Amino acid sequence: MGNSDTIAALATAPAESALAVLRLSGPLCAEIARMAFRRARPPESRRVSVGIFYDVRGQSIDQCVYVLFNDNASYTGEPVLEITCHGNPLIAKRILRDCLERGCRSAEPGEFTRRAFLNGRIDLTQAEAVADTIRARSDFALAVAQRQLAGELGRQIEAWTNRLLQTLAGLEAYIDFPEEDLPAEDEDGPRAALKALATEFSLAAQSARYASVLHDGVRTVILGAPNAGKSSLLNALLGEERALVSDEPGTTRDFIRERFSVGRHCVHIVDTAGLREAASEIERQGIARTHDQAAGADFCLLVVDTATAPPTLPESLLPLLTAERALLVLNKADLPAHPATANFLPHLPRIALSARTGKGIPEFKARLEEILQADGITPREDALVINERHAAALRTAAAHLGKAAAALGEGIPTELAASDVRLAVTALGDIVGRIDNEQMLDRLFASFCIGK
Repeated sequence: MGNSDTIAALATAPAESALAVLRLSGPLCAEIARMAFRRARPPESRRVSVGIFYDVRGQSIDQCVYVLFNDNASYTGEPVLEITCHGNPLIAKRILRDCLERGCRSAEPGEFTRRAFLNGRIDLTQAEAVADTIRARSDFALAVAQRQLAGELGRQIEAWTNRLLQTLAGLEAYIDFPEEDLPAEDEDGPRAALKALATEFSLAAQSARYASVLHDGVRTVILGAPNAGKSSLLNALLGEERALVSDEPGTTRDFIRERFSVGRHCVHIVDTAGLREAASEIERQGIARTHDQAAGADFCLLVVDTATAPPTLPESLLPLLTAERALLVLNKADLPAHPATANFLPHLPRIALSARTGKGIPEFKARLEEILQADGITPREDALVINERHAAALRTAAAHLGKAAAALGEGIPTELAASDVRLAVTALGDIVGRIDNEQMLDRLFASFCIGK
């Protein structure tokens, strides 16, 4: 699939830097490289060159490094020209403006990757992974995105599609060639295969819950009574005075959101208003929002002042404080502990520290990393993580396979079961953005000796 226009855009941030990169894609690339750099002929594909960029009026703009990629060797699947100039935004803008004067148009957001997809260079899951790679906030999220960019999900979809087509080919054979010398129709085999695939699709769809964790970090809410040391803990974790610390209760009335790394994971932490009987309307609103934040969190840190009696927590909060999604932080461990602390919420894992002195903070981070990796809050290292779009398509495919398997078990005509299997194949094709209808016929004739 070709495009008649050539697009151009700045590929690096529009700010002062050592270098800036401009990217062009389309049929004018070779001619622009020849004219702008005053060459007798366009440069060789994928050969790095150095030259002065001259605008359409013959004025030199900058000495640049440039590379031309032919359509069979480029990211987009069409001729691409990449120009690296000095990182003065004025220089980059002048070169871009000149490319527009030479017949290019400004690229739309994501249009280079869109062309790569439309030209068959990548599938839709890889196109999505480009954005995920750019937005990754942790080493773990980056590793997951890069696996998908390398085609891991696309290969899994292809494997599932091939298994479905194999089953569909068998069903279609008995529909289209009933008079042929075929083995006796066995509905139990296809039915079991369809049910197994439906289960795999449903399980894979569940990993969509990890998408927000990878994109935004593990949403972690700090809870506790006023003056328990929530803001001090936040400051200790960030290594800076981000939150105001005061002996006056109720200092934090709105949320403070920050991110920090724990091992390979990103933690999106939220400091909340202290839990107590509110003294004012605005404080009551802050405490009510704290409940909402805790309900929507992936993990909770309940901070307790060990030097005082444990707080009385709201009843509505207790069901959220499970051993799997909460850690009891015994703060002010540098002071003598109150005797009741030992029996406070004994079902929760706990760790003692002093946010004021920093004692125990390294151990706390190590413990938090263990929890994030072991308790299903983040996916396994080798997990196939999908987004909600993928999950919706997989759930649709699973539903169709469930109907097809039920039809085969109930003696409903095979044609109806085959129709649902075809719909499941289409749903899988929606994930990668393409499905070749000829695949089913190829599979059919390769699998059976029909018309002998």
